[in-house]
Amino acid sequence: MGIRSRFTQPLAEYYTRSRFNKNLNGIDLQNKIFQTLIKEGSNTRFGQDHRFHQIKTLKAYQAAVPIRDYESFRPYIEMIKNGESDVLWKGKPLYFAKTSGTTSGAKYIPISKDSISNHIKTARAALIANVAKNKEASFFTSKMIFLSGSPDLDHLGCIPTGRLSGIVNHHIPAYLRINQLPSLKTNRIEDWESKLNKIVEESIGQDLRFVSGIPPWIQMYFEFLQAASGGKTIKEIFPNLEVVVHGGVNFQPYEKQLKALIGGKVDFVECYPASEGFFAYHDGSENPGMLLNIDSGIFFEFVPLDELKKENPVRLDLSQINLREDYAVVISSNAGLWSYLVGDTIRFVSLQPYRIVVTGRISQYISAFGEHVIASEVESALAELIEATESSVKDFTVAPKMKVGEELPCHEWFVEFDQEPENLEIFASKLDALMCKKNIYYNDLIQGGILQKLKVRSLPPNSFKRYMESIGKLGGQNKIPHLSNDRKIVDQLSL
Repeated sequence: MGIRSRFTQPLAEYYTRSRFNKNLNGIDLQNKIFQTLIKEGSNTRFGQDHRFHQIKTLKAYQAAVPIRDYESFRPYIEMIKNGESDVLWKGKPLYFAKTSGTTSGAKYIPISKDSISNHIKTARAALIANVAKNKEASFFTSKMIFLSGSPDLDHLGCIPTGRLSGIVNHHIPAYLRINQLPSLKTNRIEDWESKLNKIVEESIGQDLRFVSGIPPWIQMYFEFLQAASGGKTIKEIFPNLEVVVHGGVNFQPYEKQLKALIGGKVDFVECYPASEGFFAYHDGSENPGMLLNIDSGIFFEFVPLDELKKENPVRLDLSQINLREDYAVVISSNAGLWSYLVGDTIRFVSLQPYRIVVTGRISQYISAFGEHVIASEVESALAELIEATESSVKDFTVAPKMKVGEELPCHEWFVEFDQEPENLEIFASKLDALMCKKNIYYNDLIQGGILQKLKVRSLPPNSFKRYMESIGKLGGQNKIPHLSNDRKIVDQLSL
């Protein structure tokens, strides 16, 4: 252990333990955050429109401020763009985080002077937790790769605007920036493949110990490295690589191939960042799930999925949730988001402390025949199967296939394999059996002869890459939806 580690490791243990203990008091902390948010928001345009000065209880807040999506916030965002202050939160936003919308085009999520620390301090907490776990901090003084969007910012009105990863790049501490890769010039490259080639060029030969990004783009970076080095494993290229920080999508489908590419031991640290807030991170525990970030300016509510489409859905706070039930996440925050439907679904795996796993997106499901299949079910089924076989997968997506003539409808899986199974029909049959175990509605439809067993369609190499290029979303924080209730994506993949 180096001299720096002798000093940092005890501090890291103390800091991580204190955050863990805070989480045990999550209900009290959440109540305090709620009261602070209402008080601070009372003098904003939104607070005046919704009579915050009359709100004393959560029940009163829920009655006054219904759940809303981005479209409901758009008029307030327009006021901010036009130069108004104190609209959603005091003053003006420090930034707008630009993110892709599905039906509403680009979305501009405010980040305030008060909320920026949520993104920065939570990322720091995840790194410190890793130091506490491994009793080593050498990656702080070695080269680190952040696979992120460009740090160049535009302006919307007078507000600096860009991708969240690019915004956060401006707040990396000086002691980390010294060792940060890629260079600023390379990080500004918009074309993802050109950018990756330059990152590979800059990083080979360096003492790289830390990599951060979303799993499909970490995998792509590793594959570019492998090609450039004549087939070496990542551990052969970077023998001191210690930590891979990942988030944004479920890790399971990518885990086997990433481990094979690495070819040695590293620590994987899962995080749950979003433009709306940094919601959870893995704190080094051996227990599954990520620690919910209950003391960082965000008040959480949780909506059972079967309530979501009701006019007045049930909204639960932290004191009312149950284990092993999927919830939609609703937040109110010091960024000026109020009863905001984030779009993700989560499940609690522990209540002491509060730990969660991300199970999917509200918009990503298949229920064309009443089966109610969600992302976590298809991701875990595929992960279990590839773990038990010689196969490995680069990426995949699932869509319903309607009845054609006498042929029954089914779920059609479009899979780009790194290593295809010897017998695709047997693979599909085993995958179908796993899906039947994970979803009783799907099982009933199969057993009742309403659906035939799922089909797996093997795609040529780079199919998903070409698709993402075709829609202008290759690289950065963009990712393939793993299931859809229609065939818009797979019809493009079939061309």
